[in-house]
Amino acid sequence: MWPELQTLLSDTGIQDYTIFLDEKTLTLFAVQKLSKDFDSSLLPNHPIVKKWWQYMADIMETNPDHSPVTNPLKEVFHLD
Repeated sequence: MWPELQTLLSDTGIQDYTIFLDEKTLTLFAVQKLSKDFDSSLLPNHPIVKKWWQYMADIMETNPDHSPVTNPLKEVFHLD
């Protein structure tokens, strides 16, 4: 991930961000912690994010605007 994207994510309130790859299905899965003041509307229109989505489009499922397809998951267990 590009340093300028990492800085942008941190500056907007994304912390402890990990991306996993299931090598059998080539599925990407991300886990991130969001600050209390995180505003999800800031990133999708940012030029760095749009550039990243285009860069990654050949290895991830995307929407017509190149944003990643997301599938909400139900949390069934958590341990701190």
